[in-house]
Amino acid sequence: MHLSVIIPALNEESRIVATVTAAAAVHPFEIIVVDGGSRDRTATVAARPGVHVVSSARGRARQMNAGAHTATGDVLLFLHADARLPTSAARDVATALENPRVVGGRFDVRLDGSAPIYRVIETLMNARSRLTRIATGDQAIFVRRRVFDDLGGYASIPLMEDIEFSSRLKRAGRIACLHSRVLASSRRWQQRGPGRTIALMWALRALYAAGVSPQRLARAYASVR
Repeated sequence: MHLSVIIPALNEESRIVATVTAAAAVHPFEIIVVDGGSRDRTATVAARPGVHVVSSARGRARQMNAGAHTATGDVLLFLHADARLPTSAARDVATALENPRVVGGRFDVRLDGSAPIYRVIETLMNARSRLTRIATGDQAIFVRRRVFDDLGGYASIPLMEDIEFSSRLKRAGRIACLHSRVLASSRRWQQRGPGRTIALMWALRALYAAGVSPQRLARAYASVR
């Protein structure tokens, strides 16, 4: 297995070094940081031996597709710029993909906040995902390259690109829900407050399921402070 880790980034100068350092410890085939036009030094500080920095139009889906276009691995793993892979990541993915019916999967998530509420949030996130086989980007989605290409990559939408892709991916084959954990940032929960953020996330997902366009949802999400 040749693993390509693709990291979309935008104004992540303070976090991207820790992310690529943790990814490098996994010994993937390659690490690709896709900068979406950062106004800070994200692209500069990310550029280090073993890391390929490319530029693309802004937007997580567009950036991930651009990274996939550049990648040479036969397995693609999409990682948020403020998340850290476990050191066992490559081994865990390879083990999951030994089953030819498995087309991709995701990791469990652990939030980096120390308050007890974050243990509740991450437990619910992991349980929901294991039940539905739908993943969010926080969970470091991975996929066989040929399957990603067959599906046409991520839909170029401003929000819910992870949910939309996961829904198509699980129709393509079996989804592996790994128990090893990606360490994800709890900053969005801290900015709005855990209770308010939970309500917002579930409202957005419910509206998306009801057919509200990702463009309208993105505008609504941006307006909530």
